Parts: sequence; C-alpha cells; structure tokens
Amino acid sequence: MDKMTPWVILISYILLLLAIDFFVLHKKNEIPSARKAVLETLFFIVNALIFSGIIYWLYSNSLISNINQLTANQSVIKYLTGYIIELSLSVDNLFVIAIIFASFKTPIQYQHKLLFLGILGAIVFRALLISVGLVLLDKIHGMNIVFGLFLLFSAIKMLKKEAEHKDIEQPKGAMKWFRFSKELDGGKFITKVNGKYVLTVLFGALLTIELTDLLFALDSIPAIFAVTTDPFIVYSSNIFAIMGLRSLYFFLSNMLEKFYYIKYSVFSILLFVALKLITSNWIEIPEWFSLLFIGISLAIGIWISIQNVKNENVEE
Repeated sequence: MDKMTPWVILISYILLLLAIDFFVLHKKNEIPSARKAVLETLFFIVNALIFSGIIYWLYSNSLISNINQLTANQSVIKYLTGYIIELSLSVDNLFVIAIIFASFKTPIQYQHKLLFLGILGAIVFRALLISVGLVLLDKIHGMNIVFGLFLLFSAIKMLKKEAEHKDIEQPKGAMKWFRFSKELDGGKFITKVNGKYVLTVLFGALLTIELTDLLFALDSIPAIFAVTTDPFIVYSSNIFAIMGLRSLYFFLSNMLEKFYYIKYSVFSILLFVALKLITSNWIEIPEWFSLLFIGISLAIGIWISIQNVKNENVEE
C-alpha cells in the first residue's frame, strides 16, 4: 500500500461524514431538537471510535509511515488521548460560540450552517498549523519547552480571565473593511441594499468563528504534541474531535451555564499537558496515566457542576 493511501482513507472518511451531515442530517435550515442533537453527537463519537480501529489496522500491518515506531496498541491509545484532549479543550470554545451567536443575533436555524462552514475552514487551517508545529519541533531543539510554556501561560490566563468571554463583540477590524447589513435575506452571506451588494451579519458571525477557532487551535495543537508528534494521529484525532463539536454545541447549548465548572477541568488538563511537554526530555509519562488524568478531571468538573445546580435549585 502506498504511504499516501492512509491519508486518502482519512480525507475520504471525513468528506463522507461531512456529506452525511450536510445532505442527510441537515437538509434544511431547521432547529435541531435535543434528541436529534444527542443522536448526532453519538454518531460522531462512534465514528471516531470506528476510525481508531482503522488506525490499529494501519499500524499493525505497517501500512503507514510510522515515524515514531509505534505499536498498534500505542497508536490507538495516543489517538484516543489526543481525541479526548481536543474535545475537552474545545468545551471552552462552545462558550465562545454561544456568545458569538448572541452577539450577532444569529437565528438558531442558521447556526448549523455557520458551524458546518467553520469546520471546513478548520480542516484547512489546522492542517497548516499542525504542519508548521511539527516542522518547528523537528528543526528547533527545545521547541517542546516553548510550546509547554505557551500552554502554561494560556492556562494561567484562562483561569484569570474566565469571565471575560462576554467581551467578544462583532469584529471591529472587519467592519472597517466590509459593509455589513443586519438583513439576513434568507440566510445568505451577501445581500443587496439600496442597489449595492453588502455582507450580512451571518458572514460576520462566520468570520468571527473562524478567527476564534484559530486562536483556540494555538492551544489545542501544542497540547496534542505532548501526546505524539505522529502527523497522522495528530491530525486525525484533531479533526474527528472538532467534527463532533457542532452537534455537541446544540446538545449543550441550553446547559452551558450549568456546566460552568468544566472550565476548571480544562484548566487542569492544559496545566498537565504543559508540564508534560516541558519535562518530556527527562520524564516519560505513560499514555494510560494521561488518559486517566484527563478522564478524572472532566468527571470531577461535571460532578461539581451538577452538585452546584442541585444546590441552587434547593435554595430557590
């Protein structure tokens, strides 16, 4: 098998899921029910797990450029660890997306289209960022420490500014270059006002989503480098995680405030992977421990959030 074939398999799988999502699950601009959001979330999670089986097959049969000489079991564990790290770090992104939609007064029936286009941009931009990051790690000695310190800074900054997402507004820089109209015009990105073509606020929301995804990628991509530098595992785990974010957003959209303490779980995960990156030249932390730590951190954040909601209900 040609060494490019695994990448063809991955891209084909992603395109198939995107086609199912756009042409089957969301044929019209409709408001997704809670039940449908749950089923879609499970659909993407199951497909991510199915792809872990494909990874096992590729690595066990030496059908891929295995630059780190991973066994099939190691490749699957690293893939799942990277997948969970990306999902957990993306929880904070869901809060930001909710505020972006509120800021642009985006009707819920158009939100899936914006998130779908956002994932298309993420597939391209994250491939570029991952490629640049891997080159830096390979060419510059001690780059893992730089990435680790950056994540450490991000974690501390996030803890200090946990309440500042409310400051996100329409991109003022973009407003200087483009003319925006509040007219949605049936969900279009370009409309005609007084005989002139202008951009709608939907385009403004899409632009903001793309920019914020790039900012979050600066955290999540170095984080997965603490797990592996295998480009196939890094990219596949990253993409499968963000592909499920749209359905996860609609599932959690009405419960984001209730799961407020997951932010602290994300902080602990960022802190852990930062320290893992910084000390990787001297200490090797097994992947089973990383997976266990991430799982326990998320479980504690969810449990505390649920207990807090129960206490608030009792007080009311």
